[in-house]
Amino acid sequence: MLNTGSMKLIKLEVTRAMRNKKYLFFTVLYPAALFLMLGGTLSGSTKVMGTELTMPAFYMVAMASFGALTAVLVGNSERIAKERESGWVRQLRLTALPGRGYVLAKTASAGVLSLPAILVVFAVAAGVKGVRFDVWQWFALTGAIWAGSLVFAALGVAIGYLASGDNVRPITMLFYFALSILGGLWMPTAAFPQWLRSVCEWLPTHAYAGLGQAIELGGAPHAKDVAILAVYFVLFTGAAAWLYRKDSLKA
Repeated sequence: MLNTGSMKLIKLEVTRAMRNKKYLFFTVLYPAALFLMLGGTLSGSTKVMGTELTMPAFYMVAMASFGALTAVLVGNSERIAKERESGWVRQLRLTALPGRGYVLAKTASAGVLSLPAILVVFAVAAGVKGVRFDVWQWFALTGAIWAGSLVFAALGVAIGYLASGDNVRPITMLFYFALSILGGLWMPTAAFPQWLRSVCEWLPTHAYAGLGQAIELGGAPHAKDVAILAVYFVLFTGAAAWLYRKDSLKA
């Protein structure tokens, strides 16, 4: 549960990010632009290899997921690493905010920040490419992609405590691009060799994209995808909490 201190920290994090023009571009506008370049150039009847989805529908989910991933992973990890070096995290430890509350607050605030990226991609897909779904599907897509982003928010917290301010960016970018490409957010994994597809099926981003794709086809997310994301969430939050405590002992 989030206590009063955690809620205040969430509000502070969201306010700071919304004032950052770089954040607004790369996490809100950039994914929508990528959608237009990747999924908006072909006919709405063109099917994506290995799926029953049209090109606009496939890339709408892919780019909404990519935008959410950008918001919660890249911004979170770099911000935490810099806060550690500036002494801000040390000051927080002097307050009544527990370590568990800090990790949950960072994860939750990052999740809040992923919502605009999702909604903007949806709006562009519907307005420019005429993507249409039932009302329940739009709500289900928003909820599934938003909830799934919390997995990567926890990963961002863990990386922020694992890396220093000097090397956090390359480490984050390694995770960011590897997970995006191999998870099928930039291209369908059906184009990969069979051995690589077998590996990609167990990545969190592959399961993440699968949530939205299942809803677009009129069904519920597959149990395997939900289970994979749940396991990764437990692993990432556990790693973040352990690294937070380890960092506390150094202070």
